[in-house]
Amino acid sequence: MIPMCGRDSGVSFARPTVLAVLTICAYARADGAIILNDVTKETGITFAHTDGSSGRRYIVESVSAGLGLFDYDGDSDVDIYFINGAPLKGTKSDTVPKNRLYRNEGGWRFTDVTDEAGVGDTGFGLGVAAGDYDNDGDLDIYVNNYGPNVLYRNNGDGTFSDVTAQARVANGHKVGAAVHFLDMDKDGDLDLFVANYLGFTYENHLARTSKGIMKYAGPMDFPPMPNNLYRNNGDGTFTDVSIESGVAQHKGWGMGGVCVDYDDDGDTDVHIVNDVYANFLFANDGTGKFEEVALMAGLAYDLHGDDQGSMGVDCADYDNDGRLDFYQTSYARELATLYRNLGGGMFEDVTTVTGAGARTFAYVTWGTGLVDFDNDGDRDIFVACGHLQDNIELYDNTMTSAAANTLLMNTGDGKFVDVSDQSGDGMKVEMRSRAAGFDDLDNDGDMDVVILNSRREPTILRNDSPSKNHWIQICLRGVKTNRDGVGARVKVVAGDLVQIDEVHSGRGYQSHYGMRLHFGLGQRDRVDRIEVRWIGGGTDVFENVAVDQFVTLTEGGAKTGRR
Repeated sequence: MIPMCGRDSGVSFARPTVLAVLTICAYARADGAIILNDVTKETGITFAHTDGSSGRRYIVESVSAGLGLFDYDGDSDVDIYFINGAPLKGTKSDTVPKNRLYRNEGGWRFTDVTDEAGVGDTGFGLGVAAGDYDNDGDLDIYVNNYGPNVLYRNNGDGTFSDVTAQARVANGHKVGAAVHFLDMDKDGDLDLFVANYLGFTYENHLARTSKGIMKYAGPMDFPPMPNNLYRNNGDGTFTDVSIESGVAQHKGWGMGGVCVDYDDDGDTDVHIVNDVYANFLFANDGTGKFEEVALMAGLAYDLHGDDQGSMGVDCADYDNDGRLDFYQTSYARELATLYRNLGGGMFEDVTTVTGAGARTFAYVTWGTGLVDFDNDGDRDIFVACGHLQDNIELYDNTMTSAAANTLLMNTGDGKFVDVSDQSGDGMKVEMRSRAAGFDDLDNDGDMDVVILNSRREPTILRNDSPSKNHWIQICLRGVKTNRDGVGARVKVVAGDLVQIDEVHSGRGYQSHYGMRLHFGLGQRDRVDRIEVRWIGGGTDVFENVAVDQFVTLTEGGAKTGRR
């Protein structure tokens, strides 16, 4: 059992906002404080993002990049993989920028192992996902670029091999976005969904002006693109099934995404949010054939029937009703949006009535996570903010290019309140943030944050919340099904608290995080039952599980815990 953090309890109070005034009283709870402190300088991380800009304002500069949080070396510490841009036409660089992998050494120290691991791709990076596509017991990496993509196979000894050509997943020369591993046909191996943003080339490049000042063009200045789906052949190769699966029938401006069983029918569906266009929801028939149903499901447009400049999306059961909901980020002067799952394949926009859009209207919002930061048994919301235009102040004095990020605390009754200003020095950092990832970086039982900032160093936030609430974190090990349980649904029952979650590969804004499932338990000191429904397999039940520990659940019934 991991001992609880020895910090004093505390109470902090949020100032009322327009969307949160009805819930402010519910916030004043002894277990309610969330504190996220900036520990970037302690980590030894020296990565700095570049978008390859030359002053010509190619649109791809504005949307780089995602990040990955996963345990690449199997030592039970979560490592960090930062995706980077590359010099674009007209840009000169003394050194070649590359993606960077940092090994977690414990104690908030990280070592750059990019070169020894062999994952320093120098392409123009956008999205990333990790998954054990060959089921050999370690996580492989797929990077979605502007230009040919890259698949790195984990060799199991701390190094990776570029197997893109062998696997046949380079995906042409496109502008990438989100990427996901999923078992679309329930055959026990992971397939690959690759989202594409738009049809940009140097030849069709254009920039816009406002008040005579140059700025980035919009997505609809360029043609939409279909997404790609690759079926895993089980022999180290993939086959492009975009057309026969139904995915390629739909063109859009894809950005973030998440693969999830939204209708609880036992197979994995795909939700892709589009920039300034109706979102996509690809419903799986269980065999890897997909029908686009976002309009019918209520996810294509917001409450007012408007499409949004959608950026990132995450899913979780924010109200603990047994159904997975979606939270998506958006452009400035649009609220980030919470869609509540009503069951029966239907959703409703509950942003305003829940307060889930508080503080987001003024900013472009990107990476996001539905995360229980205070371990009280419900999901809070983190939103990465920062304008797409780096010079917005020059022609719009109501906007800022850099911004602090946003933290919305779940009050426990299905409402949210903005606690950004009361939640530690990490919430006061102002940059042009893009990706955000969430995991327990120091294995102390609470969730930390990693943020990729455009053209700057990242921000690493340590969770120093004073809560003494209990928790459990769960790793899955498939036997007949895929090794990491991607797509499996987990139900945790602790007394009167019932929570669900799923294992995802790829989520948020073009990022990957959270394969180790985290459940806050409040003051409940025992987990009565954990149910695991495996994709393509059966259901296992594990009973009387101790709290405040990491536990590995193996398909077929084995259970192991660790400190």
